[in-house]
Amino acid sequence: MRRIATTFAVVTIVAAAAMAGGAPALAASHRATATTSQSFYLSLGDSLAQGVQPNAQGVSVETKQGYPDQLFTALHLGNPTLKLVKLGSPGETTCSYPTGSQLAQAAAFLSQHRGHVQLVTIDIGANDLNPCLGLPTLNQIVVCLEGVFPVIQKNLTQIMNTLTTASGSGVPPIIGMTYYDPELANWLKGDPASKALAKDSIALAQGFGNLLSGVYTAFGAKVADVFKAFHTTQFAARVTLPAFGKVPKAVGYICSYTWMCAAPPVGPNIHANQLGYGVIANTFLDVIFST
Repeated sequence: MRRIATTFAVVTIVAAAAMAGGAPALAASHRATATTSQSFYLSLGDSLAQGVQPNAQGVSVETKQGYPDQLFTALHLGNPTLKLVKLGSPGETTCSYPTGSQLAQAAAFLSQHRGHVQLVTIDIGANDLNPCLGLPTLNQIVVCLEGVFPVIQKNLTQIMNTLTTASGSGVPPIIGMTYYDPELANWLKGDPASKALAKDSIALAQGFGNLLSGVYTAFGAKVADVFKAFHTTQFAARVTLPAFGKVPKAVGYICSYTWMCAAPPVGPNIHANQLGYGVIANTFLDVIFST
């Protein structure tokens, strides 16, 4: 993706790992592997999979605060031999993914480490939408997305087929991700058209999430519903943000979990902040503990 950092996010997921009812079983299921050989968590996708955030000058830089890093902190408690392998690439799209180095690297890694990959996570597709989201009217955006969505579906199907084929008969747990809706921040511009775009973007983001989920589940993968975790549909209720006054609750969450509402030069920036990455990590963790 292109467009209150505290240690709380890491503490949250570590606490979740300790308190969740499924945690002991997860640790036990990997104990034998942990005592005999190394195992891996493979993170794939776009800039979110690398943990990109803006620096003080507003330049997006890679950090170690992303959701894979925080998720790894929790999983490592139950498997001390676990290693994090991050292959995510900022700006990655489904179109470049099939012929680019990331998918080739991922396929080679899965093939070479069969039986030793504990988890694969993937977030991909958001950057494919960028040409559409820059259009001036909602109708133009919708028409553009109608052309882009089938391409994403086809490309993601190819990606998942490559990953599962490379894994052989023992496909590791794969969890795909839906996305939050940064377009909600348009509400803060104040004009009627921008407010309407913010509200209407919810349905578009939900449709995009349904598309991604359909492909992931068709290959037996689970889905981390970040769209839901960011409370994207909570638009009717109002909350107060000191800098903006009363806003829809969904807008409040996007301001709290991303840099979309930050003042220049840091924002607006589409990436999650450390707290937002923690929410994403917890969403993946909930899926792991529910299986």
